[in-house]
Amino acid sequence: MVITCEFLFEELAKRLEIYLIETKASWLRLHFSEIFQKSFRNNKFQELQNWCNDIIVKYPEKIFESEGFTSIQENALITLIKRDDLQMEEIKIWKHIIEWGIAQNPGTSPDPKNWSNDNFLTVKTTLQNCLPHIRYFQIPGGDIIDHLQPYRRILDDDLWDDIMKRLISPSKPISSIILPPRVVLTQTLPSRTTEPFSTIINEAHAAEITSWIDKKADAYSATNYPYEFKLLLRGTRDGFTPASFWNLCDKQTNVVVVAKIKGTDEILGGYNPIGWDRSISRKHMNCDESFIFSLKNGTIQNSILSRVKNPKYAIFCNFNAGPVFGGGSGYCDLMFFNPYTCWNCLTSYEKRIRNAVYDSNGASYFSVDEYEIFQINKRS
Repeated sequence: MVITCEFLFEELAKRLEIYLIETKASWLRLHFSEIFQKSFRNNKFQELQNWCNDIIVKYPEKIFESEGFTSIQENALITLIKRDDLQMEEIKIWKHIIEWGIAQNPGTSPDPKNWSNDNFLTVKTTLQNCLPHIRYFQIPGGDIIDHLQPYRRILDDDLWDDIMKRLISPSKPISSIILPPRVVLTQTLPSRTTEPFSTIINEAHAAEITSWIDKKADAYSATNYPYEFKLLLRGTRDGFTPASFWNLCDKQTNVVVVAKIKGTDEILGGYNPIGWDRSISRKHMNCDESFIFSLKNGTIQNSILSRVKNPKYAIFCNFNAGPVFGGGSGYCDLMFFNPYTCWNCLTSYEKRIRNAVYDSNGASYFSVDEYEIFQINKRS
């Protein structure tokens, strides 16, 4: 597609854009960061730019919290921060803009207390096209003092005077342009009465899992549990490969994994509140709130909850595998290596979660028909 634009085949490039969006959305999602960056290197890719931005405004962490955030192009950043529907607090947008501006000037201290006049001028010049899109008058007073004031010298004097005037006396007129508050979008998850949120678990399962998270003596009801499940990955949609897992789930926190075991009614999974981190591959992460489980389903009469008993080895990061729980002295407790090679063992968690044959190494192997990974958040 890039080549077609270089040869001025604009109509063909446009058709390729539409084809990718309409038929290859899963692939685009899997390579989202790369697609986003490349689409802004040529201003002719308007369809892809709009497709990416429509996703980012709803889930800004995909770019703003990504490792490559400071390397995105200025034009791409501006298209996001000028959007009225960007779902991020204004002070967080400001802090990310500052982070980006500092990164464009290697050698600049991250602490403005160490900046010279030249440093302030350089960062101000770098951010000159971004600063007009910040909604300064929508930032709470405490955040202005804590996070704007240290950088006040990159703002025009008249703007800073108006910010302080509005902070001290909100009714006084000011001359600066006041941009409107960003629009808070309504919940975009599918209605649970018409479309299941999962192809593996139901509302009763979700209620049971969230009861374990909150350590409730009495389980939440299927119609009144206080969490929302946001799908990050579905194997049959996004792929079962380790690359799919890491591209879509790296550093995501409050994560629930569920898997449908091939040839049985078993649903196995786990909860990881701290997430997996690709940068520390083949190392464990300490966590005392994680657990793994088997859910009541079909011929499986009872659920099994297995909480971590050795927090030092609770979570294992392995770039060559999907989500992994436990380990430390032998096999991992729950390993999703690929759809055909998965296992449960007893090492760092309290219980085995399968009623199945375990080999001489204490491992029980299985394959999966499907697996899903969700990020859960408290309902507002």
